[in-house]
Amino acid sequence: MPELPEVETVRRGLSPVMQGQRIVSAAVNRPNLRWPFPSGMAARLTGATVTALRRRSKYILADLSTGETLLIHLGMSGRMLVSGAMPGRFHHDHPAPQKHDHVVLDMDGGARITFNDARRFGAMDLMPTETADIHPLLAGLGPEPLGNGFSGDYLSDRLAGKLTPIKSALLDQRIVAGLGNIYVAEALFRAAISPRRLAGNLGSARIARLIPVIRDVLSEAIEAGGSSLRDYRQADGELGYFQHTFRVYDREGQPCPTPDCGAAIVRIVQSGRSTCYCPRCQR
Repeated sequence: MPELPEVETVRRGLSPVMQGQRIVSAAVNRPNLRWPFPSGMAARLTGATVTALRRRSKYILADLSTGETLLIHLGMSGRMLVSGAMPGRFHHDHPAPQKHDHVVLDMDGGARITFNDARRFGAMDLMPTETADIHPLLAGLGPEPLGNGFSGDYLSDRLAGKLTPIKSALLDQRIVAGLGNIYVAEALFRAAISPRRLAGNLGSARIARLIPVIRDVLSEAIEAGGSSLRDYRQADGELGYFQHTFRVYDREGQPCPTPDCGAAIVRIVQSGRSTCYCPRCQR
């Protein structure tokens, strides 16, 4: 499932053709994805101007001139692809309709945005912008890891007394929003923290080391366009490239990249998720 860097990359790719632009027409080609689409969604989108395009955790939020906000979740295989007019770039002709093109937005700047989702685990919803923060999918989220609310003091407070492994704690969206399996594994390796260590026993020194590392990993991944492993594509259809710099994720049995370490990356299962790490470097 796309994590924060992939969703932020898609948001940035959509922004030039959506923000400040009017939706000339909207087509909804099926009644549901993971959940039913809201009633009259095509009519409610048609004619609305996108006043802001933002991200919260793994969700893209398009604020509309109608006072509603369109929530977009890519799910396992969802793609938001742009064709037609691309500001500052060459023109992409609109492709022929595909089987899994479930929502199509034509913008007044000439761009077309197609939400394609083969597995149909994605979602879209419309909600009042004023109360977007209390939407069931957003209400319980922790702070953004790239924001000021995610600090050493905050994380120390949230982890105090927790008997779950730190890997599992960082995947808890109520503690910090947007992190997933890939970037938690990579951050813990760079911070030399074992994913097995209990969250409540992390200590202030390790927490102080971990906060900037998480931010660095996420920022580097966004700059690289995210990680393309299976279905993920950027808004222009291009692959992300961060997967070429993985140090531990998906590298089971390969040598640890730390010079002179000599250990091999191992894989364990935590809370039903694979965890790759170096048993020698990470303590």
